[in-house]
Amino acid sequence: MAVLPDESFRDSIATIDEEGNRKYIFPKKPSGKFYNYRKWLSYFLLIILVANPFIKINGNQFMMFNVLERRFNIFSFPFWPQDFYLFVLFMIVGVVFVILFTVIFGRIFCGWICPQTIFLEMVFRRIEYWIEGDRGAQIRLDKQEWNTDKIRKKATKWFIFLLISFFIANVFLAYLIGSDVLFKMIEDGPKGHLSTLISLLIFTGVFYFVFAWFREQVCIIACPYGRLQGVLLDNKSINVAYDFVRGEKENGRAKFNKQEDRATTGKGDCIDCKQCVHVCPTGIDIRNGTQLECINCTACIDECDTIMESVGLPKGLIRYASEDEIEKNEKFKFTTRMKGYSAVLFILVGILSGLLFLRAEIETSILRLPGQLFQHKGNNISNVYTFKIINKSNNEIKDVHFKLKDIKGTLNVVGKQNLMVPRQGMSSGTLFIEINKYLLESDKTKVEIEVYEGDELIQTTATNFLGPRSFD
Repeated sequence: MAVLPDESFRDSIATIDEEGNRKYIFPKKPSGKFYNYRKWLSYFLLIILVANPFIKINGNQFMMFNVLERRFNIFSFPFWPQDFYLFVLFMIVGVVFVILFTVIFGRIFCGWICPQTIFLEMVFRRIEYWIEGDRGAQIRLDKQEWNTDKIRKKATKWFIFLLISFFIANVFLAYLIGSDVLFKMIEDGPKGHLSTLISLLIFTGVFYFVFAWFREQVCIIACPYGRLQGVLLDNKSINVAYDFVRGEKENGRAKFNKQEDRATTGKGDCIDCKQCVHVCPTGIDIRNGTQLECINCTACIDECDTIMESVGLPKGLIRYASEDEIEKNEKFKFTTRMKGYSAVLFILVGILSGLLFLRAEIETSILRLPGQLFQHKGNNISNVYTFKIINKSNNEIKDVHFKLKDIKGTLNVVGKQNLMVPRQGMSSGTLFIEINKYLLESDKTKVEIEVYEGDELIQTTATNFLGPRSFD
């Protein structure tokens, strides 16, 4: 009678035991070709991630996500609240790109590009290996009683983790409030910026909690992208995969024996050394197939290739491959589904590019003052308005004034007639418009107003002018 394979792993998480308690992961220190590639890519991305909020191009912070003031800079391109539709479209393009990337290459973003993985694997774990040693040493230290040696190592590690968490919190705050505001807070001291200081301490605590304790649980439990992966992947998607056809063969996996010819025994190439499990940062057994915990970090590929080389078997037992490639020996094809996502992405990028190209650097809005009716001034009708001029450029705009277009009348600004709008700033005020009642087409007439900088027309806007229903 055939023995059914154990499928219990699909109903549980590798980092949670049967009683629901956390099983702390002590992954083996990875090494190999893919790890070296990932390491250098991670260092490059870390430099970009840390430098982004402190780089300025044309006076604009390269990356800023100021939620409180609703001002965003993406690649030094400023987005005001009036540009929120562009920011949303920018985010949608990013989401569609990640979806397309996942459909083709699986969850490779998580293992190679995600800041959570980069900081955890390339910063915090490397410090942990340096202080506590590799997997075996960490397990022994964890079981060891709290003596001087354990206290020294743990305290040193936790203190360094706290310092790095504080540094990350400062960088994160620079993204949110701007690097200039952050530097001013440092110069002025914490007394005048208590709310910012409290935010900084909260962020420090969150990052310390995530990287010192919660760790891989972010990828498994908290990250929505991990759940999204399940509906995006199919048999055509390229993942970090175990070649079960080669690894199991007729008689399944078995320990390596130098005295036997493995090809004649019908045993698979997998020697059941479990090194792929020991090196996994989320604690899974890749031989069970694609799992939601897998972040495609390739640590198991490097480890398996090393073992295969040491026992004289071909590499690639664990490799980047689709299920169809392993089971049916089918080569990768760009499927209809992938073409559909690509078409959507191409259209969205085209729309975004067009909107960015047509985006005006000066935006003026003129609205009637709420609750105010028109006034009679002889044969003239007067309406009062508020105006707001937003300067999205990096140049100060001087000598700004308004003119009525295609209709006779007078337009007077309360206060200074010629305005100045600072770079990346705003100017607002009140103005009156008077028009002869016999020139009005109805009780609500659309009037166009030209905005000039000196003699140069920079924008034309429109508003409604209210008048009486009858002129008899």
